Amino acid sequence: MAAAQGHFSDHSDGIRGTGDEADSTAGTPVPPAFRRAVDALRTARLRSEMEVEPTRPPQRLAPYAYAVEAAVVDGEEDLADGRLVLLHDPAGHEAWKGTFRLVTLVRAELEPEMAADPLLPEVCWSWLTGALEARGLAYGEASGTVTMAGSHYFGGLAERRPATQIEIRASWTPREGLGGAPDTAAHLAAWSDLLCQIAGLPPAPADPPGATGPAAATDPAGTLSGGGVVSLPQRRGPQGA
Repeated sequence: MAAAQGHFSDHSDGIRGTGDEADSTAGTPVPPAFRRAVDALRTARLRSEMEVEPTRPPQRLAPYAYAVEAAVVDGEEDLADGRLVLLHDPAGHEAWKGTFRLVTLVRAELEPEMAADPLLPEVCWSWLTGALEARGLAYGEASGTVTMAGSHYFGGLAERRPATQIEIRASWTPREGLGGAPDTAAHLAAWSDLLCQIAGLPPAPADPPGATGPAAATDPAGTLSGGGVVSLPQRRGPQGA
């Protein structure tokens, strides 16, 4: 499993778990709700196919930001990659209708049979909303785009087959829980579900009864439950297949 890590928007190392106060942004102590949200992200456990690394968050979108980038890996091949940014404005944001916002970019190259589906953009958007709903997550103000880009090769590259990339850019407002912090670990797990699904991996196996791990949102058949998730043909089997 991979644990998420990241940085604060002032480029500090963030919460180190040493008990020391985290670095401030513009001289202001890090809000406790943001600290808890980041702690949950950093300790989240994800599927073994996920490789997660810290990345610098954007500087001007919110007073506080934390970001991770991830790739779904099969051997030496990256099947999909993405970035997830947690934004926080303690004063609230009118467009967010909340104090937290999650922003993502997800990309993958598609197999020809998937790229030919005219409903693919709608299906990919349903993967995002379905991943959140399958884990019982409350969210609002979701918005985004799904973009397909095709490449055809000529001349010295003519032997390469045509390729199509899908890109999802989205943001949503996670509902805040006790103490003012959203369940960011569950949102990160849902995001990893999306990343693995767009990579073409099969759903994670279901956990035993009573389990609360990343696969707890799957039914006994191993498919995501709820949320109206629509499936397309899997283009890859499990690792080692």
